[in-house]
Amino acid sequence: MKTEVVRKNNIEIAVVSSDELVITDVQSALDLIMTVSYETGCTNIAINKEAIIDDFFVLSTCLAGEILQKFINYGVRFAVYGDFSNYTSKPLKDFMYESNRGKDFYFQPTASLAVDRLTGCADNR
Repeated sequence: MKTEVVRKNNIEIAVVSSDELVITDVQSALDLIMTVSYETGCTNIAINKEAIIDDFFVLSTCLAGEILQKFINYGVRFAVYGDFSNYTSKPLKDFMYESNRGKDFYFQPTASLAVDRLTGCADNR
């Protein structure tokens, strides 16, 4: 796992990238929150989708809701970046659309767009 701190608009974002799974369940999401907070002091995290278990993107597992609740409870804003074009589930697409309209959790195609969303430098899409 590689973590890079990006500063934009006077906000620091921890951009995490990994070829291995980092988030596999609620506990691993909490571990990520605590590790990033301790190592960087950031309360904004962007992570590549390949670092998240596929069950997260199957809404019927409830894993996404449980994990996102932990991020909200700990005051951490979160973005997942990557290519989501292979997901065909309408409920997932609706969830992604509504998340992108909010202020705490985003799905973006690139790390730079994820940073823009977390720093308020991009419009809601």
